[in-house]
Amino acid sequence: MALTYEKKEHVAIFTINRPDAFNSLDPDTLDEMNRALVDFRDDANLWVGIVTGAGQKAFCAGADLTKTIPRMLNAQEPWRPPATIMREMELWKPLIAAVNGVALGGGCELALACDIRIAAENATFGQPEVRWAIIPGWGGTQRLPRQVPYAKAAEMVLMGRSIKADEALRHGLVNAVVPQDKLMSTALEWAREICSQGPLAVRAAKEAMLRGMEMPLEAGLRLEQMLFDNLRHTADAREGPRAFAEKRKPVFKGE
Repeated sequence: MALTYEKKEHVAIFTINRPDAFNSLDPDTLDEMNRALVDFRDDANLWVGIVTGAGQKAFCAGADLTKTIPRMLNAQEPWRPPATIMREMELWKPLIAAVNGVALGGGCELALACDIRIAAENATFGQPEVRWAIIPGWGGTQRLPRQVPYAKAAEMVLMGRSIKADEALRHGLVNAVVPQDKLMSTALEWAREICSQGPLAVRAAKEAMLRGMEMPLEAGLRLEQMLFDNLRHTADAREGPRAFAEKRKPVFKGE
């Protein structure tokens, strides 16, 4: 399989499994990713996802142009990329990118579409598309300037330059940099910490942040209030204060 999809308690792990092709995304991989993401979105028992790549060299080197372009140019059956977190899919469950190597082009865009990014020390991030006379097509021109200072985003997008993990950390592109052998254990530790929070509240908070960034402040505050009100009547919202009063750890069920 070009993408492995595992479930560990409340955590889903998506692993791009094409190490010989630097985990690049071909049509089959994207189709598998779409199906796995839909299952993750719709499975009430899954609360957090981790996205990573197989091996220690590449998280994802972007689109596999040798396989993707011919499919897209097929006159009889032109292929259109399926919905993913990069484009056309709303997903309020949090995602952690465990960046285990190069994240270039679509690979950088895949990491950008996650909420939290943890990088191995050998990780590299870049949007080199202009070198091939094209531009990022999965959100790089939009998400990168929202994540790092515009001048740094311009350097990466307009000049095709890449940055190492330590520089990505300085610019706020990643949350943490860890040794390669600690990457997945760290990602799982962070995922489990998120799972210890109220899952419906986490999803509402993510929705409020992402949708609110595109709104004027007053509209964002109204959105926040609406989502807050929706949570008030859930079983988890009753369990949280009750556990606090009883000085015990809450038991959330996502209800």
